[in-house]
Amino acid sequence: MFPSVKHYLDSLDTAAVPAARKAVLQPLADYIRSKSASGEVPRLTFICTHNSRRSHLAQFWAAAVAHACGFEPIACFSGGTEVTSCNPRTISALTRAGVQAQAITTGENPVYLLSYADGINPLVAFSKLYDQAPNPQTAFAAIMTCSDAEENCPFIPGADQRFSIAYEDPKVFDDTPEEAAGYDARCRQIATEMWWVFQQV
Repeated sequence: MFPSVKHYLDSLDTAAVPAARKAVLQPLADYIRSKSASGEVPRLTFICTHNSRRSHLAQFWAAAVAHACGFEPIACFSGGTEVTSCNPRTISALTRAGVQAQAITTGENPVYLLSYADGINPLVAFSKLYDQAPNPQTAFAAIMTCSDAEENCPFIPGADQRFSIAYEDPKVFDDTPEEAAGYDARCRQIATEMWWVFQQV
């Protein structure tokens, strides 16, 4: 793992996760443990409306934390109920957390490669529908990371379990003096909670 990412993970305080959030997160930990115990690869698809901010952060940190914990194999994905783009502010927040990011296409919906370690295939980040390749079509956990997606998409075809783990949208900080701090706070919260989940696993 890159020293910068390891340092970031080491700085997280999972003891600070509130009890109410632990109650929300525990069923996901139970799902991952159950899938692994039965010899299946847990497949996690994090879903928010635009697949632009929270779902990408959750996908990345779930994958990175699983690797840091030695919990493999696992497959992490993200998608939306609409297609927009992976917001560059999301990429900037990950970069500030020590992640190596590279844009490999341009345009309205650029594709980024996000890396946390040498020798590990980078995560491919771009906005896509939750049922669009390379996302799985069956036997996956649908993890709703925003309340809008939760309300507007009550049924996720192919999912064998659904979890509601909503995060406040850092979009509210766009183009304000608090933009970087707001995104960094959401990035850290999601990383911390994914770290807590895998501690339970």
